[in-house]
Amino acid sequence: MMAAARAASACNPTEPAPASADVVEAVLGASRALLALAARSLAGIAEEVTLPQYRALVVIASRGPQRVADLAQALGVNPSTATRMCDRLVRKRLVRRRALPADRRVVRLHLTAAGRRLVEEVTGVRRAEIAQILGKLPAAERAQMVELFSRFSAAAGEVPDRDWQLDLSL
Repeated sequence: MMAAARAASACNPTEPAPASADVVEAVLGASRALLALAARSLAGIAEEVTLPQYRALVVIASRGPQRVADLAQALGVNPSTATRMCDRLVRKRLVRRRALPADRRVVRLHLTAAGRRLVEEVTGVRRAEIAQILGKLPAAERAQMVELFSRFSAAAGEVPDRDWQLDLSL
């Protein structure tokens, strides 16, 4: 089956070749490590937000104010699920709904100051733990990881931290 997929992509050079099993396994192992790190970074605030709720906060922090429909699409959930999640985040005072002055039918979700602090706190914990793990690798391998993980994140549709929107209009 893999040979057929490779032959098909060879005929069409615009289609990327399927990833080899060893690459998939390596990324799967890294994703398990990163998921464990994510769970640990949220452990201190577990009563405050769930992992899916935190992911919603990160999407809003990274992409700026969002309509619920846009947030649902970014999270890969139904709009009704995103609406319920946002209702909970509004009650926790981490997100605020705002109608656009020009069209009050359009409502966008904004992080509150508390929501932004929470994202920054958890990101700081993750950043410190990732730095500690990376410190165990040779400098040359760390340099390679910059390019590869940047490409991986871009392919997954993630916005680099340096490009996050600053929504300070609370």
